[in-house]
Amino acid sequence: MGSRLGALLWRAGLAVLLVCGIGLLPWLSHTDPALTVLKARSADRDPTPEVLADIRAQLGLDDGPLRLLVQWLAGLPRGDAGRSWISGSEVMPDVLQALGVSLLLVTVALVIALVTAAAVCARTLRLGARRRLDGRRAGGSGSAVLAALPEFLTASVLATVVGVQLGWLPALGWYGPQWTVLPALALGLPAGAVLGRLLDDQLPGAFTEQWALAAAARGLPGHRIARQALRRCVPGLLPNVGLFVVGLTGGSVAVERIFDIPGLGRTTLQAAIAQDLPVLQAGTLALVALAALTTALAHLAARRLIGPALRDGALHSLHRPAPPVRRMLPLVYGVLLLGVIALGLPGDPLALDTLARLQAPSPAHPFGTDALGRDVLARVAHGALDTLLLALAITVLALIAGLLLGLLPALSGPLVDTVNAVPPVLAALFVTAVSGSGASTPVLAVAVVAWAPLAAHTSALLRQERATVHLTATRALGAGPWYLLRSELLPAVLPPVARHAVLRLPGVALALASLGFLGLGAQPPSPEWGLLLAENQPYAERAPWAVLAPAAVLALLGALAVTAAGGLGLPARRRRTTEPEPEAEQPSRKQALVGAR
Repeated sequence: MGSRLGALLWRAGLAVLLVCGIGLLPWLSHTDPALTVLKARSADRDPTPEVLADIRAQLGLDDGPLRLLVQWLAGLPRGDAGRSWISGSEVMPDVLQALGVSLLLVTVALVIALVTAAAVCARTLRLGARRRLDGRRAGGSGSAVLAALPEFLTASVLATVVGVQLGWLPALGWYGPQWTVLPALALGLPAGAVLGRLLDDQLPGAFTEQWALAAAARGLPGHRIARQALRRCVPGLLPNVGLFVVGLTGGSVAVERIFDIPGLGRTTLQAAIAQDLPVLQAGTLALVALAALTTALAHLAARRLIGPALRDGALHSLHRPAPPVRRMLPLVYGVLLLGVIALGLPGDPLALDTLARLQAPSPAHPFGTDALGRDVLARVAHGALDTLLLALAITVLALIAGLLLGLLPALSGPLVDTVNAVPPVLAALFVTAVSGSGASTPVLAVAVVAWAPLAAHTSALLRQERATVHLTATRALGAGPWYLLRSELLPAVLPPVARHAVLRLPGVALALASLGFLGLGAQPPSPEWGLLLAENQPYAERAPWAVLAPAAVLALLGALAVTAAGGLGLPARRRRTTEPEPEAEQPSRKQALVGAR
């Protein structure tokens, strides 16, 4: 009871700190909030001292940020989140309406993501049901390409081709269920590919557990064993599903902009840019509350699925040594990626040629030219150096931070929920306010939030690993905490979390690109990939190569990440043949029945 109360207080304290930071945003950025509000209300009106003084009096800015924050917090118990500084309307109804729109969109996207994840791991389930998983090689290049496609690029292609050219579905607005299909596809397909890869990584271990072997020996149908293997693996991924829900709710800004959807992400971004603090604070608080709710539901679902086994310490380790991988595939993808970079590096990414605007691919320009006549291959290659190196550095730091914080779930659980409730766009605005805008802004913004999924994954796997039979037996033999951590827990948790981190490497590159696409990263004429996509998107119909080239390189990076991640693992330990197998490891009828029920 005391630990739950402490976690609740820690979660509430983090939420208060986040809201307070938002309330100080205009003062941290050393800008006049009255001037920002005036520009958002009427960009043509002159900012005379009298006009600015009148706005300060209306909003009570002269009282200081602390008093404004206290007044705003005092109204929350009554359901009053104040009035918008821009429109003057009540904040709570507008935020709740935007939240409802985003939740509907995310619900449809989550259904698409689950269907996509099922398709990704269908082969493993089928082979496991037939007991043919021995020597299964890691693959998944198709899911890697799908996961690496930028959401904003997928949204643009769907809106242009399916919505405008073919006219099958509406492309703009939000007027009914059919308007949710295209944006939900843009959000759900990459998320489902990532979830499917994570689930596919754990399924082979479930099929080798002794309950599955005993159930197969007793003649149980393969589809029932596959269903129970799925049930065994899902609890370890439920925290990441919750993170996806919250992340998509607040982080789908680019997709909402493209499809003109009045969701919470877009509302929060507009409020942050205009420094409309009441709307921004209410939107962020709604995301924090949603994160706490999804975390509670994920824990409840995990207890429902494997709660008795967790309580009794009757689980087995899912994480066997990694199967043999196709060494040629990552080598081929790596050579292709390095070849593209090496081919484009000699070119000048900033050289203009207005007579060669939007030229198709040719021997002189293998990837064509953009709207200013610049060589797309040179810009992709020079942008790859910064984007890939930064993404790799962020991924390594996120892996280290995720592992360390994941080992302390009581500390990191509420922190993960709070950090995940901050979209990278809002984090970028915070970084801009504190340190100013520049090339480092997207790097710091992505690094602040990139560790959260890895920490959640580490905590979930650690919780299951502590309930395994072999760990209970090792502890009973007198092993201390440090020995268990060094010799049992970390070897079991590190490989899947490291594979998860590598799988997220393209996602980190996408996050950097997304911030550039929204204008919060590198500025022209930088060849950063997100800026490349943003600059060339208006010419996608006339010169599709200018958009497809950086997108293809991102997809190639995703394929490389997935095929390389399949080989990450620890070498198998050799069991002493002179020692009898511990009784705790011998299959029993009770364990077989637990898995077969």
